Amino acid sequence: MDTCMAQEDINTKIISKEGSLLFLFLPMRGSFSLLFLIHFTIFGQSDSLDYNDQKFWAVLPTQYPEGLTDLIQDTLIENTDIFYVYPTLMVNKKDTAWNYQISNEKHRSKVIEFAVKFQASAWANTGKLYVPFYRQAHLRSYDNLDGKGREALLLAYSDIKRAFSYYLQHLNNGNAIILAGHSQGSTHISLLLKDFFDGKPLQNKLIAAYLPGIGLEENHYESIKLLQHKDSVGGFVTWNTFKKKYSTPQYNKWYKGKAAINPVTWDTTSTAQREQHKGFLFSNGKMYRKSFETNLINGGIWITTPKFPYRYLSFTMSNYHVGDVNLFWEDIRVNTRNRAQHYWKRQKNITLH
Repeated sequence: MDTCMAQEDINTKIISKEGSLLFLFLPMRGSFSLLFLIHFTIFGQSDSLDYNDQKFWAVLPTQYPEGLTDLIQDTLIENTDIFYVYPTLMVNKKDTAWNYQISNEKHRSKVIEFAVKFQASAWANTGKLYVPFYRQAHLRSYDNLDGKGREALLLAYSDIKRAFSYYLQHLNNGNAIILAGHSQGSTHISLLLKDFFDGKPLQNKLIAAYLPGIGLEENHYESIKLLQHKDSVGGFVTWNTFKKKYSTPQYNKWYKGKAAINPVTWDTTSTAQREQHKGFLFSNGKMYRKSFETNLINGGIWITTPKFPYRYLSFTMSNYHVGDVNLFWEDIRVNTRNRAQHYWKRQKNITLH
């Protein structure tokens, strides 16, 4: 599949919120709920990265960083791959660049030390993990969608699309696929679903797509549905995490009415009690279980103040977007394995019949 060919004439509206995305559940200065309107264009070879070169991958099954290896506690499920895309790490207002360069060692380190360790690790307990570096867009791009911001986001997606195409052609080997991301990463994953899976043969290989941190219509895809049961496969799940007082102008404008499930029960249960919460991974590397109650709302979830030794840190946060993944790290780990097991059980039954 040629990733440099012209995209079909599709306009995709995706709502994305961004904040200080260090996944450490620390206070962030603010968050943004913004409309990301993509009009597909042609990308030439000069805009492309060569994903045959391992330096363009943060994680490959043959090169797991130490921080990731320490968090893998399960035997991986055979013939199962994870393709993960990290969210916005390029947030410094003094940085005038629109896209980060792959050669930027400081940014590469952030990807490994924060995104991979505190997010991708949850999914990595199920299958072989693939994490491409990409020229992600600066946070300011979401405020400049009529100009350079849109171009920056398009460039970022062109990298992700090329990386996924290379993965399919050279690394997948027919394995089943779990897609995962957060915020800008979920934005790019949602576009992969359109380009490669929706109504296409590859959808049969999709275990699930995890898209936390964006607002997405439930009927956004033609054949890929919102999964509303913990065992369901072949579709997507999404959620956005708020504090109790969530009914803000941002929420009402961008998230109300969008798709969401409860990432503790993995269905549309209105409330999951604190005792049901399996655990979130904090920046000290410790897991805190039964930490908060999770409440499903129209377009997202809100949680009670987490109960853990550093709970005072959460009081100054305007919302919990930064913790969309690591707040539910153990819940994601368990659910991902559960879905993969059900997918392969179903495949076996199909083969037998």
